[in-house]
Amino acid sequence: MASGEGEGYQTPTPDIFWQPLFEVGGLTVTNQMAWAAIITAALSFGMVALSRKSAVVPGKGQWLFEGFYNVPRNTVARDMIGTKEFRRFLPLIVTLFTMVLFYNLAGSFFGSMMPVNGKIGFPIALTLVVYVVYHWIGIRKHGLGGYFKHMIPEGLPKAVIPVIFPLELITYFITRPLTLALRLFGNMFAGHMLIYLFVTGAFYFLLEGDALLKVVSIPTFLMAGVMLLFEILVQFLQAFVFVLLTASYIAGALADDH
Repeated sequence: MASGEGEGYQTPTPDIFWQPLFEVGGLTVTNQMAWAAIITAALSFGMVALSRKSAVVPGKGQWLFEGFYNVPRNTVARDMIGTKEFRRFLPLIVTLFTMVLFYNLAGSFFGSMMPVNGKIGFPIALTLVVYVVYHWIGIRKHGLGGYFKHMIPEGLPKAVIPVIFPLELITYFITRPLTLALRLFGNMFAGHMLIYLFVTGAFYFLLEGDALLKVVSIPTFLMAGVMLLFEILVQFLQAFVFVLLTASYIAGALADDH
């Protein structure tokens, strides 16, 4: 579609994720940073307001909030960490689920169409919190030496330990945080790129194409809508997967054996 001279339709590139708004003392404030601040402030205010007005017989707002709260509480924290330990990790699990979900959903607002987690810095920051927490509770539970010993599966032949132990170190300290951040980033990045491709392609067909391409723009617009709905589902699933893996790492650090 695009000509060698740069005329015609230009396919979207990762540059669309760089959306600077203004600079403050040499620091560039981007679209994603602004949405992250707005979403965090709105969620904080909303949760505090709903919690203050809690009653035995819940109102509509409290009922909706409790239903949302029970998703990470009952289906993730309690089931993965266990009924004995899960309550003290609920603030972390619920906060991560809420932030990841609404940061993702910023990519479905027509005023933004830019998921916050489509910038790698945000998934890395969230992953660093998880990384510090599960290592800290593991060391606190088993002691520093015991934590490293805990990484070796029970009953493993001694001759195999020199091979398995480095692999476990890589898993605990590199693979887990790397995949946790990249999975979230990759899904948000790729989903938005596809939506942007369909939307810009449809507009090009409609405004610049011949009669046949103008007709083709209709199913292209429809496909963009389908992809948007699918992306909303992916955004929820990625938030769920993020806290599910977080809870599994915490449960593993708390376990008495590997």
